[in-house]
Amino acid sequence: MQKTGTLILLADDDAALRQTLTEQLRLDPETEVREADSAAAALAAARAERFDAVLLDSGLPDLDGRALCRALRAEGLDCPVILMTAPADTGDDPADCGATESIAKPFRLGVLLARLRALLRRAAETDAAGLPIGPYRFLPTAKMLLEDGRQRRIRLTEKECQILAYLHRADGRTIDRDTLLGEVWGYNEGVTTHTLETHVYRLRRKIERDPARAEILVTEPGGYRLVP
Repeated sequence: MQKTGTLILLADDDAALRQTLTEQLRLDPETEVREADSAAAALAAARAERFDAVLLDSGLPDLDGRALCRALRAEGLDCPVILMTAPADTGDDPADCGATESIAKPFRLGVLLARLRALLRRAAETDAAGLPIGPYRFLPTAKMLLEDGRQRRIRLTEKECQILAYLHRADGRTIDRDTLLGEVWGYNEGVTTHTLETHVYRLRRKIERDPARAEILVTEPGGYRLVP
């Protein structure tokens, strides 16, 4: 089928919930929904069309939703994914499986739709080809770096994404630690620059050839910058 407007993949084996969500999403005439009641159906749909967002149940009958999310990311899916979890689900951080965020059932329909709209807006503001950072393309909504010329994908945490996104917007300028800390964590008295330094250290271990001699995310007097 030809993609028009916004295309959403809804994967859930609860037929009643699928129907309700689909009806609400289709109130927007520019939105199309593809439904899947299993992981196999969701994978097939993702291979056939390019989606703008995915609503994914964590408890599909044929495969755990987190495993499915990893499989979808491995297939090249780079759009936002909202993982819909069971009330007692205390699984890993959704970012660990490639999900953008999670929401626990039962949820208010309006809350889910508001989150979805916010993610779609954020994705629309990002260049479809990704943001260039050193030898990588940065896909913020997928929380991922793709290495140019290779198939390697580097998963990022939410905070790592926020650090890279803010430094990228600075266009090579040095951002002082306090500013970066406030932009990423908010002005929380319980968070110190040590928190930022720890995240930068971990990020460098993912992206630098030699983390001890950073060439991409470099330290400057008082702060950090990304090398264009």
